[in-house]
Amino acid sequence: MTTLTGLFLDPRRRPALVALVLLAAGAALILALMRPAVQEPDEELRRQIGQMLMVGFRGTTADQDWPRLLRRQIAAGDVGGVLLLGRNIGTLDDVRELNRSYAEAGASPPPLIAIDQEGGRIERLGAAVGFPVTPSARWLAANASPADAAGSYAAMAEGLRGLGFNVNFGPVVDLDLEPDNPIIGRLERAYAADAGLVTDFARTFVAAHREAGLLTSLKHFPGHGSSLVDSHHRLPDISATWTEVELEPYRRLIAEDMADMVMVGHLALAPVTGTADLPTSLSRELVTGMLREKLGYDGVIVSDDMDMGAIAEGHGLEESLLAAIRAGIDLLIVSNFHRSDPQLPPHLVRAIGREAMRDPALREMIAASSARIAALKARLDQPRPLPGV
Repeated sequence: MTTLTGLFLDPRRRPALVALVLLAAGAALILALMRPAVQEPDEELRRQIGQMLMVGFRGTTADQDWPRLLRRQIAAGDVGGVLLLGRNIGTLDDVRELNRSYAEAGASPPPLIAIDQEGGRIERLGAAVGFPVTPSARWLAANASPADAAGSYAAMAEGLRGLGFNVNFGPVVDLDLEPDNPIIGRLERAYAADAGLVTDFARTFVAAHREAGLLTSLKHFPGHGSSLVDSHHRLPDISATWTEVELEPYRRLIAEDMADMVMVGHLALAPVTGTADLPTSLSRELVTGMLREKLGYDGVIVSDDMDMGAIAEGHGLEESLLAAIRAGIDLLIVSNFHRSDPQLPPHLVRAIGREAMRDPALREMIAASSARIAALKARLDQPRPLPGV
């Protein structure tokens, strides 16, 4: 049998073999040149994507390793917002100093610094740390008027502002339609089943926060009140229970310019999205078609936490973030609760950026989202409309 070594040793066959090797090498080079190179995101794109990321972290004081790293990521443009959860609450002085360190990290514009402080059982800050206690939404609607609730919400908002927060993710404008709802009804997070009453209390919540200089977010679009599943664990299917009346608080408050942001929930609504497998937060028909086009909302759209089970159960994080951006989401919450990866923000910026360098349409959407977020941040230093003004 003729071996390759034998071919090289045979002078008569050596030129043909050399030609064959050169031909193969040339073909490999041509294929390599034809394969599109992966382009890294440029500085402008990196900063635009960073503005779209609101991330969670571990730590309760400004001098801990992760908060120090997060400040560098904010200054570098890889993070545009920070979310504090219960795991981040030490003393009120610790919270104040932590938030001050993020605000002064050197970013321009400064980061959004957010918390979920609804009242009732959804309070990251409570009596245990000396923060004013606020009744639940359901209790207020059953026992007080919106005017009565104004004082409670003013105390809440002033307290948050004094600790350095500039965003409170509330009010809940879900309708209280299902008493056994494990994440809304049972926790008394919804004001009532009546859309008008929900709108009136939500308006009071927003107005009190605006007076204190905080931004708010109506949630959970298009309505989480009729679900029987907690979206923290898996995707709730509301296809058979959701009704158009659940849009009414959004429609009214958007028309009154009382929506700083709107948070889209992770829900299944097949009549709108086309399938019960696609979360509403990843659906262009829902986010852009219903919220932007049908309701005429032109402000910042924020996702619920992209680490929740309703998303993580069937989608990878990078995949879901790209789908959310393409659906029309502007601000992406990534609590980093389960991963606990301090290096996640720059990793996500690079992954999303590389896809945007390949897809001009995606890059345009990122630029538009970044501009909406910049406009929202600019409002933090300006008076904003109040009811009847």
